[in-house]
Amino acid sequence: MLIGAMNPCPCGYFGDPTHACACTPYQIQRYISRISGPLLDRIDIHLEVPRLPYLELAEEKQNESSSVIKERVIKVREIQKERFGNKSITCNALMKPQQVRKFCSLSKEAKLLLRGAFTQLNLSARAHDRILKVSRTIADLDESELIESVHLAEAIQYRSLERKYWFGAS
Repeated sequence: MLIGAMNPCPCGYFGDPTHACACTPYQIQRYISRISGPLLDRIDIHLEVPRLPYLELAEEKQNESSSVIKERVIKVREIQKERFGNKSITCNALMKPQQVRKFCSLSKEAKLLLRGAFTQLNLSARAHDRILKVSRTIADLDESELIESVHLAEAIQYRSLERKYWFGAS
């Protein structure tokens, strides 16, 4: 498992609503392009995490407990274990392309959404399969046999760096 972090630009303020970015578009593109497209293509999920305002950090609301989240993860892992049976894979992330085709059945609406995203975002075959694997997991969390457009849309949303920096979409 790889988890990484980076600033959005050299000064760190690109997209920040409270501080002006001092970088030129060229500097931002050059900074972001330090991560090659093929490397980024191999990362399942990439997200932008905006700065939180103080009041939101200081809020004393109760978040979902780790034990509740753990129960959901265990339940989904059991679903995946049943799906793959005696095969050598134990989770969606380990599926090979032929298994992605077999186990990632899309609703009619989801197929249309994926076709549009693939074209509009200029996705590679690798990104296509990674989106399907992530959407399969989201559908599993929803206990859905079929990947619906809502599951797929969430998975596509998790490719934000690809959309924003490499293909010029917002």
